[in-house]
Amino acid sequence: MARVLGRFGGWLNQQAYLLVCLTYLMWSLNIVLGRHIAGVIPPVTLGFIRWAIGAVILLPFAWPYLKRDWPAIRSHIPILSLLGVTGTTGYAIPSYWGLQYTLAINGLLIQCTMPMVIGLMSYLLVGDRLNRWQVVGIVVSFIGVVVILTRGDPDVLHSISFNRGDLWFLLAMLIFALYSPLLRKRPAIHPISFLAITAILGTLWVLPLVAWEVSHLGIPSFDAHRIAVVMYMAIFPSLIAYICYNRGVQLLGPNPVAALYPLIIVFGSIQAMLFLGEVPQWFHFVGTVFIVGGVLLATRMAAGAKPAA
Repeated sequence: MARVLGRFGGWLNQQAYLLVCLTYLMWSLNIVLGRHIAGVIPPVTLGFIRWAIGAVILLPFAWPYLKRDWPAIRSHIPILSLLGVTGTTGYAIPSYWGLQYTLAINGLLIQCTMPMVIGLMSYLLVGDRLNRWQVVGIVVSFIGVVVILTRGDPDVLHSISFNRGDLWFLLAMLIFALYSPLLRKRPAIHPISFLAITAILGTLWVLPLVAWEVSHLGIPSFDAHRIAVVMYMAIFPSLIAYICYNRGVQLLGPNPVAALYPLIIVFGSIQAMLFLGEVPQWFHFVGTVFIVGGVLLATRMAAGAKPAA
């Protein structure tokens, strides 16, 4: 059994697009659960607990690698701290904060600009350029997203008004857009070491914010339901998804991975149908065709790209 699992893990580690799809599948459910619980558990506390639990779970497995990689970690604390904040709590906290105030359509429309923002950040920080297929694919996917979110009625866009939740969501998006290209500057340490140290640093840097929030709002209560939601957030969209995402960026680069981001909308729609009992309409199918077509266009040129070192 161990040999079979090892072979499967080795195979999966080379399947860049599958890793990215798994990431976005887990993240899409995190968005659904975040909307469900963000008003119950304060956002700073939720983001902190999610990543603190993830770090504690990961630490026993990461400890041998952390000891081996400690010299490299110690000499790269500044960039690891930046990656820890932008990739973990620095993204989670403002997104949970925004989910308390913004409408779903606003948050999703803002999120769908992520590929373009990551492309801009990648160009500014590491010199990566979006190729023409990626640009075309992003635009086509964005059209599909708009079709779904507006239910096929463009007049819906005229009724959108932005509030403080939208601004928090925009901040979260900008923070995470820094994380993807900065991954190119990470030290050469084991992936488990990298995830563990960024999770630890990401939680340590927000401790003052946690203390401030608890002093004003108190410690939230937890029941079995809330514990189950937090545990999912700590294990799947935090640990497993980030391992998949980091490897996907390493194999493909930040821009092709960002071009696949609209898949979150597809996965989220399916989850809404399964868990919320929503019935698919014609605009879901039309939008999905555009999204999948855009993803295929965006990955056409990337498929032949050489893996990043």
